[in-house]
Amino acid sequence: MTVLTLIRNGPVATLILQRPAVHNAFNPEVIAGITEVCKELRDDPAVRVLVLQGDGPSFCAGADLHWMQQSLLYTHEENLADAARLDAMFAALDTLPQAVVARVHGAALGGGVGLVCCADYAVAADDAVFGLTEVRLGLLPAVIARFVVARIGLGYARALFVTGRRLKAAQALAMGLVHEVVSADQLDAAVEAVVSDLLRGGPKAIAASKALLRAVRTEPLAEVRRLSIEAIAAARTGAEGQAGLRAFLKRELPPWVLNE
Repeated sequence: MTVLTLIRNGPVATLILQRPAVHNAFNPEVIAGITEVCKELRDDPAVRVLVLQGDGPSFCAGADLHWMQQSLLYTHEENLADAARLDAMFAALDTLPQAVVARVHGAALGGGVGLVCCADYAVAADDAVFGLTEVRLGLLPAVIARFVVARIGLGYARALFVTGRRLKAAQALAMGLVHEVVSADQLDAAVEAVVSDLLRGGPKAIAASKALLRAVRTEPLAEVRRLSIEAIAAARTGAEGQAGLRAFLKRELPPWVLNE
């Protein structure tokens, strides 16, 4: 893929958006590529963490101008299909069983914010800028709405959706859009520290935790209670949980921790 590069390094995969000339804006190739990578990684037990980042001056500036220009000629049915493909991409990333880390620098706008919200942990450079500016084009951040609300809550989402304001990294941190802000020269080190923490967790436990959290945000209380009870029972009796508890009691490292 010319618009994306996937690099594998042991249990860590790094997906790099590579359209630096347009600040890594989405186009149909990027959308299809991210969807395909998620499909490829989903069933790959060798990969435990995915780092998502952008090449060049920005993380991701949202929709490509040429793509938006083409959409002016789309019929209603074509727009429905186009939006469905974008929705499928975000859903694929959001439901990835592996832990996802967003490495954010430069601009993260529109769909770029959606990518951040689909990550489990987001680290931003202190000069990063965030924004949901769609209303200023007479549009709205519709496809990413559920991911944004899940990350920052309805109150902040309402404010950002209707004002279209851009945020500095410190503001994004305060509202929970990102989890950590560091100087630009410390961004890679901060991401590596997060990845190191993630590799200390059992991969099946991480996947189960992510699935349970999705249920908490979408399912009725009775179903959440049932799934929660089943999840901990399954973890305690499963091979990974058994090995982890035994290692803890013996003061040993669990088998998934390769180097310490």
